[in-house]
Amino acid sequence: MQISRLFGIVYYLLDKKESTAKELADRFEVSVRTIYRDIQTLSSTGIPIYTSQGKGGGIFILNNFVLNKSVLSEKEQDEILLALQNLSAAQYPDIDFVLSRLSNFFQKSDVNWIEVDFSPWGSDERKKEKFNELKMAIIRKQIIMFEYFNASGTKSMRRVEPMKLIFKDKAWYLKAYCYDKKAYRTFKISRMANLEISDDVIGQRIPGEFTAESEDNHILEFIDIRLKISPAGAYRVYDDFNEKEITKHEDGSFTVHTSMPIGDWLSNYLLSYGPVIEWIEPQSLRNTVIGKMEVIMQNLNRKDETR
Repeated sequence: MQISRLFGIVYYLLDKKESTAKELADRFEVSVRTIYRDIQTLSSTGIPIYTSQGKGGGIFILNNFVLNKSVLSEKEQDEILLALQNLSAAQYPDIDFVLSRLSNFFQKSDVNWIEVDFSPWGSDERKKEKFNELKMAIIRKQIIMFEYFNASGTKSMRRVEPMKLIFKDKAWYLKAYCYDKKAYRTFKISRMANLEISDDVIGQRIPGEFTAESEDNHILEFIDIRLKISPAGAYRVYDDFNEKEITKHEDGSFTVHTSMPIGDWLSNYLLSYGPVIEWIEPQSLRNTVIGKMEVIMQNLNRKDETR
């Protein structure tokens, strides 16, 4: 993150000739103190960047300065552009300006090779905006409020200090300090609703240990399961399980041996396989799935007098 900002500062000053610490801080969305630290870093690398005090003062680079790309190897240039492209795909503020200038400077045109969309297929614009709102709240160190639905569907209001976004097992999560629980928690972003960004700024806090956001906040218990999946379910098998857990048979069917957290969600998850699932062990889990299937059949066969 810092290296892209440093290059951004250099190119901004080369383009604008002169700026102020506040103008740079606003542009790169960091504090004035951070900008002055960046100036010291750039100066220590030999870049002739200076500050002048008083009326008409500011930050500038000597007019005869030319950034020499030979100080970076081909591999280092590619790694810088890769990092910037990832930030651009994540819609990091003003990064496209830096990416464009550096790609031209390094004489590399093929940099638009990745696109990242943090929302599922078919999501509306509001869902697509949620990730970026959380990202900016973390960058700007703003406290946020939202409604949260836990695994059992219970709704609660939360006020938190957002700290990190993490992608794990096909879903995005927010790691944050929760004022309501007075502890660090992990929230599944898809279960967050009515997000509000506060003007309150996060104070200095010593990072603590994150714990999973669950009904009782206890350590999850796991159960060993065996599944038999028909050939038509190949797309789900390889999406959901590790290759080491999968055995493919000559008829194209699959056996999966894995371990998964115990909970009501597990039987609902297995039901999502529909007719491609042919066997479930242990017996207790199979009975639970069958019981839910019977309830579904009763509900679907029941005459709805209100329809």
